[in-house]
Amino acid sequence: MMYPAGPGSGDSPEGFPEQPRLQPQIGNHTAQTLDAFFTCRKNALLAKSSSTQVEGDFAMAPRGPDQEECEGLLQQWREEGSSQALSTSSEGPLVDKGLAQSSLALLMDNPGEQDAASEDKWSSRQLSDLRAAENLEEPFPEVLGEEPLPEVEGPMWAAVPTQTGPQYADCAVLPMGALAAEQWEEDPAVVAWSIAPEPMPQEEAPIWPFDGLGQLQPPPMEIPYHEILWREWEDFSAQPDAQGLEAGDGPQFQFTLMSYNILAQDLMQQSSELYLHCHPDILNWNYRFANLLQEFQHWDPDILCLQEVQEDHYWEQLEPSLRMMGFTCFYKRRTGCKTDGCAVCYKPTRFRLLCASPVEYFRPGLELLNRDNVGLVLLLQPLVPEGLGQVSVAPLCVANTHVLYNPRRGDVKLAQMAILLAEVDKVARLSDGSHCPIILCGDLNSVPNSPLYNFIRDGELQYHGMPAWKVSGQEDFSHQLYQRKLQAPLWPSSLGITDCCQYFTSCHPKRAERLKYSRDFLLRFRFCDIACQRPVGLVLMEGVTDTKPERPAGWAQSVLEEDTLEPEPVFPRTVGTIQHCLHLTSVYTHFLPQHGHPEVTTMPLGLGMTVDYIFFSAESCENGNRTDRRLYQDGTLKLLGRLSLLSEEILWAANGLPNPFCSSDHLCLLASFGMEVTAP
Repeated sequence: MMYPAGPGSGDSPEGFPEQPRLQPQIGNHTAQTLDAFFTCRKNALLAKSSSTQVEGDFAMAPRGPDQEECEGLLQQWREEGSSQALSTSSEGPLVDKGLAQSSLALLMDNPGEQDAASEDKWSSRQLSDLRAAENLEEPFPEVLGEEPLPEVEGPMWAAVPTQTGPQYADCAVLPMGALAAEQWEEDPAVVAWSIAPEPMPQEEAPIWPFDGLGQLQPPPMEIPYHEILWREWEDFSAQPDAQGLEAGDGPQFQFTLMSYNILAQDLMQQSSELYLHCHPDILNWNYRFANLLQEFQHWDPDILCLQEVQEDHYWEQLEPSLRMMGFTCFYKRRTGCKTDGCAVCYKPTRFRLLCASPVEYFRPGLELLNRDNVGLVLLLQPLVPEGLGQVSVAPLCVANTHVLYNPRRGDVKLAQMAILLAEVDKVARLSDGSHCPIILCGDLNSVPNSPLYNFIRDGELQYHGMPAWKVSGQEDFSHQLYQRKLQAPLWPSSLGITDCCQYFTSCHPKRAERLKYSRDFLLRFRFCDIACQRPVGLVLMEGVTDTKPERPAGWAQSVLEEDTLEPEPVFPRTVGTIQHCLHLTSVYTHFLPQHGHPEVTTMPLGLGMTVDYIFFSAESCENGNRTDRRLYQDGTLKLLGRLSLLSEEILWAANGLPNPFCSSDHLCLLASFGMEVTAP
């Protein structure tokens, strides 16, 4: 099997020298077989190498053997047996078949990485095969009239893409039997991908759009995807907090929450250029839907927050399936003509709904808020088991959203987040002015430590004069001459939200809808200015309209203006600063200390980044000389554990996202929490 030519190249794959062609006297079939032999050998060495060097976008192996080795082998073969090849030119098909079978057997016998001594052994065995082939008696066919090469019987071969650009380029060819027989002691994802399924019947194999290449079949469904991608559960339940107390002290109400952007099918089809690296079958909705349900069933969260949920798929498939799994679901579609939205699902055996508030960011007439993104805020009451007696747990506020993607419009992102925080403040505010525990999650389309991320975590942001693209940190547009900059105030007062991300009505008591006109109130207008003026055309009647009322001394002349006109409420606007008082921190640290790489939640165009988050109520604390991973002080809501994320390199090894195991272009986020149980 030969390497396909890479994009823009006309000879050999990038990084590999072109193999020299055999001389015409050897025979066309023998030349093809030798080419396949050296290519297969090079691919076997390529795949079994222990090097972790990554070249291109998805390459996972070093370069093949030197060209001098192949040339020396061919030259030695020509010197010792080229004359015999001419005398037995009629033995073509058998020569090719025998040589191919012996070569394949040789590859299967030597799957590991070879040192200098084993390389000499390879060369001697290859020469033995070539010399044995010369002694066969069946003649070679004529070049113009030769029969096609018979199919080689041997193990199945699979192509493992090693993408070097936006198009499919080079493919390393590996025998499925070798993959199943050995375990790679490298990256966990690479080890997992060495698990080979049973050979698939030819008639059942899906159509693969690349001629001449077999495809790597997904492993059987009984192999859970988390075992393939090696996501570990990090347990914090016994780790001391900032005061030295263990998180497990005292009774707790424990629950798990998952946040997941499941990739709407409509959006995927509209941006198909982002998924050229995926086999068409794994992008099919029925395949993806089955994988998503498998993830939900495996992790079994108590609260499920989903983004990019297509409306027809939600009502026809997702909601009925989740209802059968024991969830109660709430859905909010994006405004306008959009077909996807957000959903929050919870188990009624664990929580009771207190209120649900859908949030729309679109505001007619405001250019800043003319986008169709939405959010959803639920207030849930945990249900304490009866065995704990007369105890109570504070309500839990859960907010889910999908913020605008556009990297250039950070002003829109900040305004949308301010609306969501104001709604959370209203729903989670208790009678004493404090807030119940809050969990805010979703796809925020912002990277860690960006201004938007810092605003949510720190509760304050000075935005005046900041370039709009810098708010989310997704891309760098500093090279552009014109840059939109944020001006104060960021949104108008007509939005009804203060710079502290609170509704006006949350800051001041409501006024009476109507004025009560009592007798004393009406008597105050008896001698006002308008009452002391004779109306034009008034009929003169003696004792009734013939006299002008005299205003008593000390009577105010502008009673009507002072008492009946309500002044417009005035709220102080800070100059270029917005704030909130929810005290939120992230579940994840956004860095993998054991691997030395950043965490990744999505991989658009092969570039890994974090844009999905789970924030929860916790007081921040100074790190100082602390070496643990918990840089916050627990409140009534404690983080007990989380599902680890992956690095960009591991996802490269799994062919990016989506892949046969993860059916979205985002990874799911999962965390376990505990809430304090108190006596009434």
